Formats: sequence, C-alpha cells, structure tokens
Amino acid sequence: MNDAADSPLPGALIESTQAQFVAWLRDVAPYVHAHRGRTFVIGIAGELIEAGRLNALVHDLSLLHALGIKLVLVHGSRPQVQAQLALKGIEGHFSHGMRITDAPALECAKEASGELRLDIEAAFSQGLPNTPMAHAQIRVLSGNFVTARPVGVVDGVDFQHTGLVRKIDAEAMRNTIAAGALLLLSPLGFSPTGEAFNLTMEDVAAGAAVALQAEKLILVTDSDGIRDRSGHRYSELSMLQADHLLASGAADPDSALNLRFLLHALRGGVGRAHLVPFALDGSVLLELFTHDGVGSMLAAENLDALREATSDDVGGILKLLAPLEEDGTLVKRRRELIEREIDHFTVLEHDGVIYGCAALYPFPRAGGGMGELAALTVHTDYQGTGDGERLLKRIEQRAKAAGLARLFVLTTRTAHWFLKRGFAAAGVDDLPIERQSLYNWQRRSQILIKTI
Repeated sequence: MNDAADSPLPGALIESTQAQFVAWLRDVAPYVHAHRGRTFVIGIAGELIEAGRLNALVHDLSLLHALGIKLVLVHGSRPQVQAQLALKGIEGHFSHGMRITDAPALECAKEASGELRLDIEAAFSQGLPNTPMAHAQIRVLSGNFVTARPVGVVDGVDFQHTGLVRKIDAEAMRNTIAAGALLLLSPLGFSPTGEAFNLTMEDVAAGAAVALQAEKLILVTDSDGIRDRSGHRYSELSMLQADHLLASGAADPDSALNLRFLLHALRGGVGRAHLVPFALDGSVLLELFTHDGVGSMLAAENLDALREATSDDVGGILKLLAPLEEDGTLVKRRRELIEREIDHFTVLEHDGVIYGCAALYPFPRAGGGMGELAALTVHTDYQGTGDGERLLKRIEQRAKAAGLARLFVLTTRTAHWFLKRGFAAAGVDDLPIERQSLYNWQRRSQILIKTI
C-alpha cells in the first residue's frame, strides 16, 4: 500500500481547497445578485483579438451571460485595418488622434470588421465538452443599429469617411437582448442616405451604453487603467476627480483619451464605467467580482459610503459577522435581533456591498451617560486600511450627539487595538447597572472604557 494513502495531508488539502472554494463563492454571491438582469456594454480593442486573447474573453463573457447579465459587445479594428492597408501597400494617415478614412481605408475597415465579426461569432459558437463554452448556446446578433455623421473638416483636415455616433436605435437593441441574444456591434455607422463611416470602438460603446442606460460600460484595452503623468494608477475615480484630472492636464495621453469616453457614458446616465487590461487573464471577471478590481472604475460619486444602517443591510451585516460568531470572537446575534436593533448600526459600504459595521447601544442614565460599542467588524480582505478607526470615530460622533460622555466595549481578542485608541481597562462594576446583569462570566470578556 502506498504510504501516502495513510497520510492525513491529502485529505486536509482537499478540505482546505473545498473550504476556500465555498468561501470564495459566498464572497462573490452579492455581486452575482447585483449584476443579474443588468445590461453591460463591453468594448474590446482590436489589439485584444490580434494578441490571440479572444477565446479566453469569450469564455468569460459566456459565464456572465449564464449569470443573467445582458451583454452588448462592441469590437475595435484598428490593427486589423492597418494590416489590410499594409497588404494593399496603402499608407494610413492620422490627425488629431483619429484615422483619416479615405475611400481605400473605408474598404479596409469594412473588410476588417466583416472578418472580425465572423471570428467573434465563431468563438461564441464553441460547444466542446469540458470547456467553459459547453452547453452555452449563445446567439450572437448584429445589425445596423448605429446612425453616424461625418467628423468633417477639423483645422483644415478633411477626415472624409471618418465618423461619429449620431444616434443609436436603443429600442431595437433592447428587443434583441431581451430575447436572450448577445448583441455585437462593429465600429461602423451609416447615414440616413446610406453612406458608411468608420467609427471608433470607444465612441460606439459609450454611445450604446448611454442609449441603453446600461449599468456598466467596460472598455477592455491594452491599458491597465487610468494613470496620471507620474504613472500613478487610479483604481477608482469619481466624476469630479476625473474631470479635474482631464482639466488639469495631469492624465497621461492614453488615459485622457479613454477618460473622455468613460465620462461621456457617466454623464449620459450609465451607472459605472470601467477600463481594464486584456493582458491580464480574466480581467473582466476580476473587475466585476472582486472588491478592488484590476483596472480603473469611474462612478458619479465616491463609491465608499460610511452611513447609518437600514433594514436592507441586515443580510449584509449577518454575512459579515458570521465568521467571527463562529470562531467565538463575537456573541451570535439572531436575524430577528439585528432587524429589531438595526437603528443602532453603522455600516461601511462599497458599491453596494457591506464590508464593515459597528453598533452603539446607549445607557443614558449611567453616570454621565454611557454607550456600548458593539460588533465593530471589518471584513478580513480590507483590514489594515483605517476602516476600523473610521467606524470607531463615527460611533464616537453618534455617542456625543446622543449626550453620552463615555464608551465601553467588551472584547475577548482585540483589547490591544482598543487600548491603542484611548480605551482603558475597567471592571464589571464600572458598567451600567443594567449591563452588569448581562455580563457573561463564562466568556470573561475584557472591559474597556473611553471618555469621549
């Protein structure tokens, strides 16, 4: 018999892997619920396809589709158009960061878009067993949904067949995606007279997101996010911050170009706008289902909120407290209790997910007025960034506003953290009378008090 069969290690490793998987699935569940039924417009740069990363992205998009997310995909074609021109011995011309599309370049744009559309449709038609696309059966539909207008003459330069989005047929697009299909748009548009124009992927994607009032616009490009000229990458930006970055000239040139389209989407009513790198495998999934993401996200306002809890937060608070209740750090609280006492809680929320909480229970008749600080918790993934202190300060502010002079806390494992923040050791007799009778002598919690 193999000695390894008697070893406890393989079984322990299996249990550890299983536990990690369960914990991960529970962590992403709030995002799954938040995204289901929403419309995402995803723009993919032609460089992604050129780099051979289309299949990996298609696998990820098929997963999003399976989760009930409505998808509109817009592909770019810059390198493919350039390759077509090179094959024909034609030199490409640019001005003001845009291609000047003469008649030969327009033909190359049409050819490139046709080939790319077929490649993308083929990728979504995969169905081999034991692959992410097995049983996916995603229908990909395209159409003339984009009306365009010419850029015209700018600073004496005639851009000819280069165009801008004029109108998006949102109603027809909604009918298409409501039927369960994935909608694919090319960077081409047509005038009411039937003239074709070469557009940018970013312009079409932002225009489609606004027309559909999509929850998210996601640009998947060769950039890893919005950076300033010093190289600093912003994981999150409010609209106000992004405007300042552009107006001050502090954004690097590539970021400035992307920022304009992301901001256009936000101003048009899109919920969130993201810029993620295609070089990182699974970047779209990581951006959507992890707290920090992997690129840059823009929102109308700052996504971190420190606020008083409402009844809608009960589930998030329970999920946050559960691990600490299971290991004995906190006393277990029933859902009914938290629902009844929800007004006592303050929460930290990021983009709809509760990741920190604390509660204040006042005892106004105790000497000078006292309050109990309870259930101060920050999710383990986000500890060490000062969020615990933010919650503590908010509870202190609430206590002062209620006319309380001191805070006390009962803890079994975190006394040192509180001592460093001005609390001092105390005894059971120092607690309010009504709280003394509830002291659990089996837990033998340390009692700490702070004058505020």
